[in-house]
Amino acid sequence: MREMVAEFWGSFRENRGAVAGFVVIAILVLIALLAPWIAPYDPSLVHEDAFKIPPIWESGGDGRFLLGTDDLGRDLLSRLVWGSRVSLGVGFLVVLISASIGTVLGLLAGYWGGWIDLVIMRFVDILMSLPSILLAIVVVAVLGPGLVNAIWAVSVVALPGFIRLVRASVAVERDRQYVTASRSFGASHLRQTFINILPNCLAPLIVQSTLGFSDGILNAAALGFLGLGAQPPQSEWGTMLSDARSYIETLPWLVTLPGICILVVVLAFNLLGDGLRDAFDPKLKR
Repeated sequence: MREMVAEFWGSFRENRGAVAGFVVIAILVLIALLAPWIAPYDPSLVHEDAFKIPPIWESGGDGRFLLGTDDLGRDLLSRLVWGSRVSLGVGFLVVLISASIGTVLGLLAGYWGGWIDLVIMRFVDILMSLPSILLAIVVVAVLGPGLVNAIWAVSVVALPGFIRLVRASVAVERDRQYVTASRSFGASHLRQTFINILPNCLAPLIVQSTLGFSDGILNAAALGFLGLGAQPPQSEWGTMLSDARSYIETLPWLVTLPGICILVVVLAFNLLGDGLRDAFDPKLKR
């Protein structure tokens, strides 16, 4: 076990992009956890004497507000810090829900086959027949706008990827000799799927979960931008972009800074996912 971990870490750290992504994610998680202590102000606090103040490096900046204030006088740095907690929390919940449901359905489809596989895969085909953002909008339209409903909508969008991945892995593993031997000793179907087969499918599942994290954050931000996700005055990066779009020419920092945050976190998770994929797959190792 120790040798496997050492081999994995040695392969992973060769990918500098993946290591950089991991470091960025660790910093963002730390910022999200320490948001009440890092943020200089409450994200919803309105400073009546500080409307539309630019960042400190711009002319007219104020030392009290390092990244400036928005059109209502709220500190932008505080809103971005608290927004990291919302966005990372959304990504975590999306991966948790979609991976849990997708893994169970993928196990059923891959292990049992037959009509169970047919029904599940036709359900996947229906979900994949619509563009992801359009499907999310449809789900939110049915459930109603809000952050919780946006999380469920994005989780539904992420389901097909997990189901197809787990199904393909299980279909390969179920015919292995260790599964046949376990079956001959009287192992139950429940033990076969969750104890024998599932652990051997974890490597691609971990990679898919990492990439699903970035997709979840991006889709939730898109719903927030459209007014279907987090609702004002909640500090979520997509909602902040939506609130500032009318000031894109006059107050560009209101749009640029939340956009940079979304870009950085999505890029970091994609780099981490690529690095994990290369480390887990022997064919991709250098």
